[in-house]
Amino acid sequence: MNGALGLIEVLGLTAAMTALDAALKAADVTFLGSEKVIGVGKAISLTLRVEGEVAAVQAAVDAASAAAKDVGTVFSARVIARPDAELKRLWARFQG
Repeated sequence: MNGALGLIEVLGLTAAMTALDAALKAADVTFLGSEKVIGVGKAISLTLRVEGEVAAVQAAVDAASAAAKDVGTVFSARVIARPDAELKRLWARFQG
């Protein structure tokens, strides 16, 4: 992964779909997938992953965060520029 990795964590499916729609419309990024986490109080958060060039991922994450905040809760949003290759292997270990 040469560009960037964008992560957006939101509460609930509606916020996740809204965030993803905004991210994909805002910039030329690729959706890598999502992870579901059942947390405190059995609330379900979803973490969306997108990748692309650094500026595109930043624009996508910013748009996703703003859109999701209009309909729900955004726990975090982060762009990791030029992530280390080990990050991809670590993510695969989390998947089982």
